[in-house]
Amino acid sequence: MNIQTICSWSGGKDSCLALNKAINQGYQVKYLLNFTSSETKRCCFHGLDGSLLQLQSEAIGIPLIQKEMPDDMNGYEEQFKSILCKLKESDGIKGMIFGDIYLDEHKDWVERVCDDVGILAIEPLWNQPTESLINEFIDLGYKSVIISAKADLFGKESMGRIIDKDFVKELMQKEICLCGENGEFHTFVIDGPIFKRKIIVKESQALLIDGFWKHWSLDIKKAETEMR
Repeated sequence: MNIQTICSWSGGKDSCLALNKAINQGYQVKYLLNFTSSETKRCCFHGLDGSLLQLQSEAIGIPLIQKEMPDDMNGYEEQFKSILCKLKESDGIKGMIFGDIYLDEHKDWVERVCDDVGILAIEPLWNQPTESLINEFIDLGYKSVIISAKADLFGKESMGRIIDKDFVKELMQKEICLCGENGEFHTFVIDGPIFKRKIIVKESQALLIDGFWKHWSLDIKKAETEMR
C-alpha cells in the first residue's frame, strides 16, 4: 500500500498507537500534524509544550507540521482544511490518521472534514476495546508518562507516572476509562518501537491548575533524547 498520509499528533499514547498500526498496515506517513496556542505555545488540546512535540518528531524521524491557533480556536476548521488542501496538492496526501476510539462526535467531525477536502479519514483504533488497546500499547514496548489528569480522579503523585499494567489495574478498580478517552488523563510518549531515539525527562514540576476543570499538569522544563 503506497498511500501518502499525515497523522494527527497529540504526543500521547492513542495517536502513537494509531500511527504504529497505520504504518504496520502499509500506509506511508509523511508528516505529523499538531496545533498549538499562539499565546502559550502549548498543544491546543493537551497543554504540552510545542517544543516537546518537536522533540518527539525528531526522535521518531517523521517531520512535524505545527500550526498556531488563538486560544479561542476561532477559525480552527478552516485552518485545518486549508492545511490538508495544501498537503494534498503539494505532497499527494490522500489520507489522515486519527487516534479516536469511541467518541462519535469527533469521528463524525474528522470524517466530514476529510471528506470535504477529498482525503480518507483513517481510524485504526476505532471501536476496539480499550483494555485491548492499552495492553497492546504496553506489550509493544511503548513508554509514556502521565502529563495531565483530572484532580478529582488523580493525585499529584500521578504526574510523570509511567503507564504500565499496575496503572491499568488501578484504572479498572476506579472504573475509569483505560485510555482516558473522555479526557480523564493525557500522556506523553517517550519511547517505543517507532522511536529511533528515546526521550529522557530531565526536569519537571507538577502543577495544580484550575481551568475548564481542576487538573494536575506536569510542566516538563527540560528533556533530551539519547540512543535507545
